[in-house]
Amino acid sequence: MDFKIATLPGDGIGPEIVDQAIKVMNAVGEKYGHQFDFEFAPTGAAAIDAVGEPYPDSTHEVCMNADAVLFGAIGDPKYDNDPKAKVRPEQGLLLMRKKLGLYANIRPVATFPSLIDKSPLKNDRVEGADFVVVRELTGGIYFGDKGRSEDLNRAFDNCVYTKEEVERILKLAYDYAGKRNKRLTVVDKANVLSTSRLWREVAQEMEKDYADIETDYMFVDNAAMQLIQWPKKFDVMVTENMFGDILSDEASVITGSLGLLPSASVGVHTSVFEPIHGSYPQAAGKNIANPVATILSAAMLLESLNLLEEAKAVRDAVNASLDADFVTEDINKEAGKSTSEVGDWIAAKVKA
Repeated sequence: MDFKIATLPGDGIGPEIVDQAIKVMNAVGEKYGHQFDFEFAPTGAAAIDAVGEPYPDSTHEVCMNADAVLFGAIGDPKYDNDPKAKVRPEQGLLLMRKKLGLYANIRPVATFPSLIDKSPLKNDRVEGADFVVVRELTGGIYFGDKGRSEDLNRAFDNCVYTKEEVERILKLAYDYAGKRNKRLTVVDKANVLSTSRLWREVAQEMEKDYADIETDYMFVDNAAMQLIQWPKKFDVMVTENMFGDILSDEASVITGSLGLLPSASVGVHTSVFEPIHGSYPQAAGKNIANPVATILSAAMLLESLNLLEEAKAVRDAVNASLDADFVTEDINKEAGKSTSEVGDWIAAKVKA
């Protein structure tokens, strides 16, 4: 089968790690008889430098015409260190989410047996941890009205949600819970925030339609503590945009490396697959970044195209590389391999 993949390497280490995912997907195509057409387009700081905006119309058109989007990372220090910059790379990410209707971010978090000692938590706390964070992606404080007073002494960011937005993300979370261990945790701050009270009201209405799934509710501060104390108690966690941003990053360190975890952003028009980490500009061009999260994101992409056997082959190859300690320096400082070497190894394993 033939598939068109919009390919947005982005900034920093983005081009290097996306190259490795492409290697692995081409290995999949060679083994299973598929053709992946990778159409490249700029985004983030690279797009600002090229055309003056972080998510150009031409890039959006490429995404709209694709079966899926493979995305690297966005961010550049020259914008991070300039609080007065009118155009920022991250604006491209928000615009892409809005224009593609990427309403849900799916982040699976699972520990790898061969890397259990890399986790900052004790082994007995994290061994066997396996859960999914479902984050609402197009509403809340990131997309509400925002601004500064004329004298710049006052600022505001409004958080807004509609019932329809909450229902849509909860339905997706319930669907995930139904395919897993039938447990859903709704995270909010309903004791303080009106938007959280709406979330809880809608969830309490909907849980009656999912009687086979155990639904519980947790304030976000309590959830942040329990993620560290008892990560194995969670199965599927669903929450609003900002809480999800923070909690999913917190959850990611449980595995021992940010370079290991993939994500998918489910959209109305198409879906985007990307590693959870940022652009890591300090490592850009050095061939040392961990490509595993991007390669596993490619596996999630394959799943979205209903290529389930192919996705499993990629995951098996990644697990084999970790078991063989064929890893980058963030995991093995003494004998770390390069980004491209890890990509080559995993691609060869898929073909084998």
